[in-house]
Amino acid sequence: METLVKVTDSKIWEIIPREPTVSQIATGFGFTEGPVWCGDYLLFSDIPRNRIVKLSKLNHGPEVTTFRYPSGNSNGLTMDVSGRLIACHHSLRCITRTEIDGSVSVLADRYKGKRLNSPNDVVVRSDGSIYFTDPPYGLKNFVTWKELKFNGVYRFSPDGELTLLVDDFERPNGLAFSPDESVLYINDTARKHIRAFDTAADGSLSNERIIDMQGAEPGAPDGMKVDSQGNIYCTGPGGLWVIGPSGKPLGCIVIPELPSNLAWGDPDWKTLYITARSSIYRLQLAIPGIVVWAT
Repeated sequence: METLVKVTDSKIWEIIPREPTVSQIATGFGFTEGPVWCGDYLLFSDIPRNRIVKLSKLNHGPEVTTFRYPSGNSNGLTMDVSGRLIACHHSLRCITRTEIDGSVSVLADRYKGKRLNSPNDVVVRSDGSIYFTDPPYGLKNFVTWKELKFNGVYRFSPDGELTLLVDDFERPNGLAFSPDESVLYINDTARKHIRAFDTAADGSLSNERIIDMQGAEPGAPDGMKVDSQGNIYCTGPGGLWVIGPSGKPLGCIVIPELPSNLAWGDPDWKTLYITARSSIYRLQLAIPGIVVWAT
């Protein structure tokens, strides 16, 4: 289907084809989230149906199968540097790692003895450290279930230490590193902005900057990724926003359904797979995304 692009800066045409086409490749899901490319197939979460879905044979169908059920109402998914699946779980209130042999281990479910809220999205740095956001969206009862007084952003180190990095977000959600990993972007769904932080070698954050994403149309910051040239892609009011490395919006790609998250895939890493409510869409771009792990 033909795609509408709302242009803010003509530089967006260096990223998106002049006549872009968003294709719906699968539909009929409850609420799609957390896509991740796994070499020759795509995984994503169907949160209300409590499963991780596998899409394979993407150019011939595709084939839709269940990768895991129940999934603990998984949300954000990514791969670590060794090709192991890292997942955030709403109802289990934890992050897990799926080992190469298929076994699953809980990496973090408590901070200073108190249960996490409902881990939402996750990214892995090249040193093996795992960063994740912890808003309360998965809690059915805030009053009785919520044990922490804040909605934090955490780092889980390769040696197993959980560190609270930021505690003053209202609803921390999507997060992504710049190509050189010197900047960590974290969006706040409730405040409709992205916060950019300088990231030190030890994982600590400093020098906060704000990228505003206010808009009157439906939608809010949620899933977010960065391409190999440092452009930021974030769901937002009206569709999928594309923002330059300087923080200047370049435009917005209108998706048939409101998007929730995105991930690059295919052999050249130039195909953008987009989760949007009940469906999965894809769009071919000119610039590859950041390769998460070596396939």
